[in-house]
Amino acid sequence: MNLNETLQIIPAAVIGLTVHEFAHAYTALKLGDNTAKNDGRVSLNPLKHIDWLGFILIIVAGFGWAKPVVFNPENLKHKHRDEILISIAGPLSNLLLALMFFGIARICYGIPNTQPDSVTVWLTQLFFLWGVINVGLFIFNLIPLPPLDGSHIYLTFLKDINPGLMVNLYRFGTWALLIIILVENNSDINILHISDMLQKVTGWLLKLFSF
Repeated sequence: MNLNETLQIIPAAVIGLTVHEFAHAYTALKLGDNTAKNDGRVSLNPLKHIDWLGFILIIVAGFGWAKPVVFNPENLKHKHRDEILISIAGPLSNLLLALMFFGIARICYGIPNTQPDSVTVWLTQLFFLWGVINVGLFIFNLIPLPPLDGSHIYLTFLKDINPGLMVNLYRFGTWALLIIILVENNSDINILHISDMLQKVTGWLLKLFSF
């Protein structure tokens, strides 16, 4: 990845991670829990959400993380339902960001120009890239492996049924996810099929904007 590509990716990563974590915190607040608000996480200030190691890894290795939003399930009116809503709020915010960026890219694409290296062409490519990055965040975070958001869809029930198993899934899920990513990045083995899903979802979204 060259310097120009890195400089284009950094703003998208900052925006995507910030809005993602804000969505978790805001949803938790609206559902009755003030924990994230008290932690200063109901904010669009990136410094409140960015984990610097996780952020650097996104730039260098293509995957990473932000500071997780903490909430207290005991403060929720509908425990299981609300936990799921809080969990999926993050990925859904990235999907909405992707739609917004693709929409801006489509507007730039429709502006008449005569030069292949014009500002509008550059902006079209930039916002298209930012849209793709947020589609990637949407898909990646829905993987049903702890600690990703997709795992909370079933872990919220599992912790009542078998708390010991839930603890072990959290303990080993992160390592399993890391190993899978390292194997995929350094071999031809495709386990999670993220690139395939990214291509399909991006294709569906682009059809909405007649690209």
